[in-house]
Amino acid sequence: EDMIPDNYELGKSYPNPFNPITNIQYGIPEADFINLSVYDINGKLIEILDQGNKVAGYYTIVWNAQYVPSGTYFIRFSTSTYNATQKVSLIK
Repeated sequence: EDMIPDNYELGKSYPNPFNPITNIQYGIPEADFINLSVYDINGKLIEILDQGNKVAGYYTIVWNAQYVPSGTYFIRFSTSTYNATQKVSLIK
């Protein structure tokens, strides 16, 4: 089992669709400043799930969306050299 990824990666959220909790995984191959945020379909920032300087490794963040309405949301993961976005669906 590799404890440090070879590349930056944003894993698939699970479960997806979800109600109201989903797990989001990401990995960074070197120490870096990261931002993991949720946006609604209109691009409005809903919540910052994780932000700050992280050491290389794999991380799992839990998003509890009990206070937001059903709909489509975008998980955005960014570092100094990498950006990725994925779509998740909240069904209540």
